[in-house]
Amino acid sequence: MEIDNILTANVHDLFMSRAIELAKQGRGYVSPNPMVGCVLVHDGDIIGEGYHEEFGGPHAEIMAIRNARENPVDSTAYINLEPCCITGKTPPCTTALIENGISEVYVGMLDPNPDVNGKGVEALEKAGIMVHVGILEEEAKRLNQSFNKWITQGMPWVIAKVAQSADGYMGINSETSIWLTGEVSRAHAHTLRSEVDAVLIGRQTALIDDPSLTVREVHGENPKRVIMDTNRTLPLTLNLFNDKKADTYVLCSDKRFTQTQTHFCKYLPVKEENKKLSPVHALKTLAKEGISSVLIEGGQEILKSFIEAGVIDQIFIYTAPDKLKNAQLKNPIQLSEEWSVLEQENLGEDTLIIAEKGVECLQEL
Repeated sequence: MEIDNILTANVHDLFMSRAIELAKQGRGYVSPNPMVGCVLVHDGDIIGEGYHEEFGGPHAEIMAIRNARENPVDSTAYINLEPCCITGKTPPCTTALIENGISEVYVGMLDPNPDVNGKGVEALEKAGIMVHVGILEEEAKRLNQSFNKWITQGMPWVIAKVAQSADGYMGINSETSIWLTGEVSRAHAHTLRSEVDAVLIGRQTALIDDPSLTVREVHGENPKRVIMDTNRTLPLTLNLFNDKKADTYVLCSDKRFTQTQTHFCKYLPVKEENKKLSPVHALKTLAKEGISSVLIEGGQEILKSFIEAGVIDQIFIYTAPDKLKNAQLKNPIQLSEEWSVLEQENLGEDTLIIAEKGVECLQEL
């Protein structure tokens, strides 16, 4: 490649990278919509920036046009996701780009939504706008992996989170609740909560811990709370049913119950497999509720059932520095060859490993 072409490609990557960074600011606020950022460039200078800030609010392209410090006519737009061409809660972004005289558009990836896929590009090209697709495409896909899976497979992106001792135990036994990791790890885990649509636990964790599952150590939105309670026997005195800090869903057997909205929570019927709730059907049920990402914070049995079902996409393992005496509750997660370590870092005295299925290893242990 000639030097001029290399420099040109680097410039496009630079502006698209900025669009992706802007998009990230919508994490935890825009779901089930994707995170989108937009940068407007004229004569090599950025004249406007914007991102999708909240679900139901203006999209990134609209915000960038509104924020432009000069008339955007004949400017170039860099957008990490194909502009929408349909009317939902807001008008089509393609129309705004056309009406404001944008002359060229660089797109990170096509929108996987079948109502949009390729049609947004087509609308822009019909209006005489030059469109380029695939700038930092892998980065763009990774940014919205939850949305991409939800819209194409009807399943949320699933993260399993587990805290363990140095010798791999989650706790003493299933009847006892203890802290294993330090404050830095707990703050990190709360950040993770703020970035997902829902946190899922099992009946035993709800009874023993009586958690709130809210975001407290950091700033962020509370996720929806989901409890798997096959026989619908949890007492309605639990915090999850009374604190009114976030929506609560209870997944229960479809053999015994129908969908019910109550003052305390919403019950959702799920199919059984071997007298237990099916993880696959549970996730499909949550996806229909507009939940595109789920963080599993349940105990050993819940983790084991989702692992065996093969539905976990990403794993966060927080490991404390000390061993746990007289422990019985072994962490069921084992990082086999199908898992690639994306990141390993120290959190105070603890260690965090993030692994993902089906990607190239980004960091060697």
